[in-house]
Amino acid sequence: MYSQEFFTRDQLIGKGNPDIIGNSKMHKEVKFAFEKMKEHAYKDGINIEIVSSYRSFEKQKQLFENKYIKFTNQGMTPGKAIEKIIEYSTIPGTSRHHWGTDLDLIDANFPKPESVLEEEHFYGIGPYCKLKEWMDIYAESYGFIEVYTQSDSRKGFKHEPWHYSFAPVSIPMLQSFKKLNLKDILTTENVEGASFFSDDFIQKYYHENILDINPKLL
Repeated sequence: MYSQEFFTRDQLIGKGNPDIIGNSKMHKEVKFAFEKMKEHAYKDGINIEIVSSYRSFEKQKQLFENKYIKFTNQGMTPGKAIEKIIEYSTIPGTSRHHWGTDLDLIDANFPKPESVLEEEHFYGIGPYCKLKEWMDIYAESYGFIEVYTQSDSRKGFKHEPWHYSFAPVSIPMLQSFKKLNLKDILTTENVEGASFFSDDFIQKYYHENILDINPKLL
C-alpha cells in the first residue's frame, strides 16, 4: 500500500498533483506498474493503449458542462440532464481520474471505432474482447482492478470494462477523499448545473457513484 497518508484537497479534486509525471500523465507508481503490465501484455499479442489517465478539475468541468449544455438545449430538465451525464461521467471534483491512478484502456492493435469506449467492444467479437479477457486474468497481479464492474446489484455509474484503477495508491486516496466535505466541493466550485445538486442528490451520488464500486477498491 502507498506509504503517503496525507493528500491535499487540491490534489484530491484535480487542482494540481505533484505525483503526476511524464506525458503519460499518471501517478509515478502507477506508471511503473503499468509499463510492466504493458510489456507482459505485448508479449501475449496485446498492445495496451491508454485513452485517458490523469484528468484535471478544469478538464472534467469542461466535459461535464458541455454535456449539461447539450442536454438542456435538447429540452431536458436540469435534473434529467444531470442524471444522464452521471451514467458515465463524474461531476468535476469527484473523478477518480483526478488522482492519476485510473486508466481507460484499449488494444492499439485494432483500428479505433468511431466511439471507442463502448461496452460492446469489450465482449463477444468486439475488437477489445481479447484485452478484456487478458486483463481479467493478469491485471490484478499488477495492482490494477476494474472499478465499475458488471453487476446487477451495483448502482451508480454504468459498467466500464475499460476503466482500471491502481489499487495500492487509489485506495488510500479514496480514504482521504471520503474525509472531504462533498457538498462543499459540489456547490462552491462554480460548475454549471450545481444549483440543482440538492442534499438528497449529493447523498445519493456519494453512496452510489463514489462508493458503489468494486469492493476490492474500498
